[in-house]
Amino acid sequence: MGARKFDWKPVDLGGIKTVSLYERQSKVSVADFAHPMKAGGSFGQFMESLPAILAAKDLVKAVSAISEGARNGKTLILGMGAHPIKVGLNPLIIEAMERGVFSGVAMNGAGMIHDVEIALAGKTSEDVAAHLGCGQFGMARETAEFILRAVSGAFASGGQGLGRSVGKALLEQKTSFANLSILAAAARCNLPVTVHVAIGTDIVHMHPEMDGAAMGALTHYDFRLFCSLVSTLESGVFINLGSAVIIPEVFLKAASVVRNLGFSLRALTTVNMDFLRQYRPLVNVVQRPTMEGGLGINLTGHHEIMFPLLLAAVFEQIEGQSRLDNE
Repeated sequence: MGARKFDWKPVDLGGIKTVSLYERQSKVSVADFAHPMKAGGSFGQFMESLPAILAAKDLVKAVSAISEGARNGKTLILGMGAHPIKVGLNPLIIEAMERGVFSGVAMNGAGMIHDVEIALAGKTSEDVAAHLGCGQFGMARETAEFILRAVSGAFASGGQGLGRSVGKALLEQKTSFANLSILAAAARCNLPVTVHVAIGTDIVHMHPEMDGAAMGALTHYDFRLFCSLVSTLESGVFINLGSAVIIPEVFLKAASVVRNLGFSLRALTTVNMDFLRQYRPLVNVVQRPTMEGGLGINLTGHHEIMFPLLLAAVFEQIEGQSRLDNE
């Protein structure tokens, strides 16, 4: 088959129809621009200085939803993975719990383990690469003994979940750094804290004292408790902080349970915070639960920077509104 020959000529642009820049719709306006922050200004003024564009606009929306929810007594749940603990955010999370910002906390099994290690020894996060080859990864004796004995005792007595049983054990044994434990703080403040375990994912599952029936019963209790919390999320806020799989999956199932039971989540705000855009958090936290109404927000950035910024803005906005209410 022979090659086809064409006499190619440049297109004539003379017939192009233009529109007025002044009449055309535009996504960016100078009204949305940032403005310089004055030295010595408040954190609230810093927030006001941000551009009302993209993630900065979403951050402001997240702060408003959380602070308004806290002021109005709505349910605010912090769901989290282990990484926020490993980057030093426990004191901020505990303060938010003590100040009544968070109504409850949900974490995965790794979050429980790192929180317990902080409470016991004031340190956590082993060097996996250095210990895996010699078979010592995950073999910390005190970590497993503490958690598994708390689980065994709670299972034998019945009536409480995994998060509460471990938190109470930390308080009762007065561990050296219990004041920096999220689980212990929840038990002390009588706030619901739930731990959601996938068997085989956590280091304590490798130890000889591991009782699958006990662990399964307590974490299932926590799932049902978590569903109770989610059932009150109408006009509330759910935050997923650094859990890529477990918490987004648990939240989606809980949302299905409570809707099946007749509860409404139409005015829900969800906020996902991580330094990577992951499939499950985006779909199971930000998109699907808010399809029938509500607002889903995704904030991408390092936990050790973004979460302190978020809470600082929330605390200042709540305090500022309280001052106005008292004047």
